[in-house]
Amino acid sequence: AYEIEGVKYEEEFVLNSRGMKLFTCRWLPANCEPKALIFLCHGYAMECSISMKGTGIRLAKAGFGVYGMDYEGHGKSAGLQGLVPNFDDVVTDCSHHYTNICERKENMKKLRIVLGESMGGAVALLLHRKKPTFWDGAVLVAPMCKIADDMKPHPVVVNVLTKLCRIIPTWKIIPTQDIVDVAFRDPEVRQEIRSNPYCYKGRPRLLTGNQLLQVSLDLEQRLQEVSVPFLVVHGGDDKVTDPSVSKLLYESAESKDKTFKLYPGMWHSLTYGELPENIDTVFSDIVAWLEERVEIRNSRLELEQKLANDKFH
Repeated sequence: AYEIEGVKYEEEFVLNSRGMKLFTCRWLPANCEPKALIFLCHGYAMECSISMKGTGIRLAKAGFGVYGMDYEGHGKSAGLQGLVPNFDDVVTDCSHHYTNICERKENMKKLRIVLGESMGGAVALLLHRKKPTFWDGAVLVAPMCKIADDMKPHPVVVNVLTKLCRIIPTWKIIPTQDIVDVAFRDPEVRQEIRSNPYCYKGRPRLLTGNQLLQVSLDLEQRLQEVSVPFLVVHGGDDKVTDPSVSKLLYESAESKDKTFKLYPGMWHSLTYGELPENIDTVFSDIVAWLEERVEIRNSRLELEQKLANDKFH
């Protein structure tokens, strides 16, 4: 635990339903009650406490309570590094832990927002699918609703890989470009990721790759079911996830309250690894969107109280 610039950071391990130890962390404003709760869903091969630390600190400084968790096989959590045996389990683990936090007495009335990056965007959308009315909003950063065509192995390869999955699920043989090089614009950040022992840098394991592919196909076909208020942000030069699919999500979703921001020239990782002024732009848009949702919520609560009060007198 530490405190810097008015932000309190804490971490702890929790057990999931399969008896695995999962790493969790939180960034809270040190001097005030959080105005809303934000739940982080990190990307594939990434983790929360180091690569999403910037996100945690920025949002906590803006007055939000921010909670993170490393998925099974990721970061400081248990499991074979870089292996996602079952995507549903990842979603269930997040849902269970994050729901517990929301249901604490002091949090009952607070706005609940999921913030997912890349593969974490898929996790966020599946959390919403699991409990369609539970979440008050989602911030999707370059979400994986479809893997970009350049990153996707050839259908013949996919077919062979799917068959091999049953035999050698943990083998690291999926042929892909080095994601770190195409996702992170800042060479210093690339270096940081390469030297961060909690980021998985091997080739995608067969089973993981297959799970990611299935999940993206599934999400892509069901974009119209998304009904949560959301902000989706995407870099125009993203080579990892496809910006046109974020636009499609924006157009197809049945959500009444939805916003899409495309940043021309920006890369895949918008919150960590972009040029500093670009990161500032993205966060000022995210924070403005969050503030507006808190505002809407507060005025609605005030109105409800007023109506209840008027009825009473």
